[in-house]
Amino acid sequence: MTTPFEPQASAFGPAPRQPARPGRKLGPIAPAVSSSHRAWLEPVRDTYLDSGFTLGNLSDRVHLAKSKLSELLRGVGLYPRWEVVHRLGTELDLPSWPLHRLWRQAALDAGKAPEWIERSSHKTTHATARPRPPLEHAALRQLVEPDYHFYAQAFLSDQDRDTAVKDTFATLWLRWDTALRSPDTPAFAWSILRTTVMARATHRDGRPELEAAVFDTVALQTTHTSPAAAAARMPRIVELFKGISKLPAPQLDVMVLLHLCGFTAEKASSLLGVPLATVRADERRATRYLETIFPPHPTEGPTS
Repeated sequence: MTTPFEPQASAFGPAPRQPARPGRKLGPIAPAVSSSHRAWLEPVRDTYLDSGFTLGNLSDRVHLAKSKLSELLRGVGLYPRWEVVHRLGTELDLPSWPLHRLWRQAALDAGKAPEWIERSSHKTTHATARPRPPLEHAALRQLVEPDYHFYAQAFLSDQDRDTAVKDTFATLWLRWDTALRSPDTPAFAWSILRTTVMARATHRDGRPELEAAVFDTVALQTTHTSPAAAAARMPRIVELFKGISKLPAPQLDVMVLLHLCGFTAEKASSLLGVPLATVRADERRATRYLETIFPPHPTEGPTS
C-alpha cells in the first residue's frame, strides 16, 4: 500500500551509495511492494548495499540462490519466509526482534495466515525473543511514545494506532545507526511515524481522512454543551477538518499537533525536530489558507 505522502525513494532519508561490485547491479524495489513490507525491506537493502557483500557472497552465506536473493531484495515473487529473512538479517548484523516484528506485520498485511507465519518462524523462535534496544532508542521512546499515540489517534482506530506506533519504534530500532547519523534524530523518528501512520490511514482524493478526530471533537464538546448543540455543529466541524486534511504535510502535522492534540508550539517543535519559528510560520500559513476556504462564523468563537 502506498500513499501520496510516501516518496518514490525511501521515506527515511537517502540510501547509502551503492559500492562498486562485480556482476549485475541490484534493481530497485518493485513499485507494488506495500509500505509495511518496505518498512523492513529498505533497511535490509541499505545495509546490504553498505556492506561490501556481493549477491554471490551473500547467497552462499544465507544458502539461497542468487536469483532468489535478488528477488527478495527487490520485493518481487512470493513473500519470503522468516527463516530466510532471519538468516539474511543475521549475516548483515541486523537486530532480529524488530526485523521479525516488521516482517510479521507485513505478512499479515499481505494476507498470510497466522498458521503460515507460525510455521515460518518456529525454527527461529529463540532469535525472535525481545532483547533490550539501544539505551538512546529506549530513552527517546519513553519521551515521545504517548505523544505519538495522540498524533496517530487523529487518523486511525485504536488498534491501528497502537500497531502503527509499535511499528514506528521497531523501524526506528532497525534504522538506529542511520538515525544517529542523521542531522536530527527526532526529525528522523517523526518521518518514520508519519509514513507509518499515513500508510494505515484512510485516504480520499489523495488526502488522509480525519473522521476519528471529528468524532473525538464532538464528544469533547458534548461534555460542555448539550448533545443537540454539539450535533448541530458536526457538519461545520467535518468541513473544517476536510480543509485541514488538504494542507501540505508540514502544515497538516502542525495543525494536528497544536489544535487536535492540544500541544504547545514548543512541544510540536520538539516532536517534529524543526525550529519553533518554523512551527509558528506553518501555523500562520495554514490558518490563512483555512480562512480563505472556510471563514469563521460570525456567531462562533475559536474552533480550538
